[in-house]
Amino acid sequence: MSCLRRNALATTSYWMISRLPSLSSTSMEPSEKDADKSLARSWRPARSLASSRHVVNHGVGEDVIQGFREAATEFFRMPEEAKLKYYSIDHNKPFRIFSGSLTSHNDGNDIRYWRDCLKLRCYPVERLMHQWPSQPEMFREHLAKYAVAVQELARRFLRLIAEGLGFDNHDFFEGDLSGGETLMNVNYYPRCPDPSLTMGIRPHSDRHLLTILSQGEVSGLQAKYRGRWIRVQPIHNAFVINFGLQMEIVTNGLLPSVEHRAVTNSAKARMSVASLITPKMDCRVGPAPAMLDEKTNPPKFKDFVCSEFTEAYEAAAGNREAVLDFFKIHHTQNPACVNQQFNMH
Repeated sequence: MSCLRRNALATTSYWMISRLPSLSSTSMEPSEKDADKSLARSWRPARSLASSRHVVNHGVGEDVIQGFREAATEFFRMPEEAKLKYYSIDHNKPFRIFSGSLTSHNDGNDIRYWRDCLKLRCYPVERLMHQWPSQPEMFREHLAKYAVAVQELARRFLRLIAEGLGFDNHDFFEGDLSGGETLMNVNYYPRCPDPSLTMGIRPHSDRHLLTILSQGEVSGLQAKYRGRWIRVQPIHNAFVINFGLQMEIVTNGLLPSVEHRAVTNSAKARMSVASLITPKMDCRVGPAPAMLDEKTNPPKFKDFVCSEFTEAYEAAAGNREAVLDFFKIHHTQNPACVNQQFNMH
């Protein structure tokens, strides 16, 4: 893979996408030539978080996106007694609600974050649909349509990533590496009287392979870029694509996960829908062989089972450097090797 394409990939960790490349009317996959051109168009403009490019035809209809967002909004507006049975702190429940998140800081103070979160397993739909609530009416139907559409988007996106990385096998991410149950966080942030006192979600990096986020129309998402928090401006019908920590490891650091947070808003409520693409829990994860070179790019991370990564992530409370340090391989590097590595941060 050329240095130009590798640099373009390396600088594109947070993508704002309203559409992916157009598909022909006879095939669900673009040709290799078209995909390569589309990737180049997508990556080149996205060299900073301050600017982004939108391309056409991601394939998820606005009716699908808005249909589920409206159903989820209606769910949060149901009377508290109707939602009470779903409240739980049991992480093993397939469908639950929790309010806020209590986090202890080094100064000894506890911070409760300003959000209600609907956390559920959404794919495979056929196996999980019966676990979703039957109210409000049409909730299951809208969720099923959205989950299937986003899963297809993720599959196509991962295939294009594999192609862009120069993998001979464009289906590299298929199977166990992306075949865990797809999780979904529907985050509802009520209007906050004093945003200076709390946040929506603490700063963190996602632990998964890939996050596909429907941000909605209200601003609140911020990403850390060169030590500063940058607002990710909402764009109608757009998805924010975020590489998770496991993608960073699979690409041996080429596609780093971006630390991000959600801030509160005193004027408007906000809702975001995050779909989390993750490996199976017993999947073995590590740097892809195609990313490695014994002399110039040795593995930066050791292999692990996905469940081990989950434990390390929870212990580190999502802190990017703490999680990655647990899996880092510390090499004794010579100057020639160092000069060929990219400064990712």
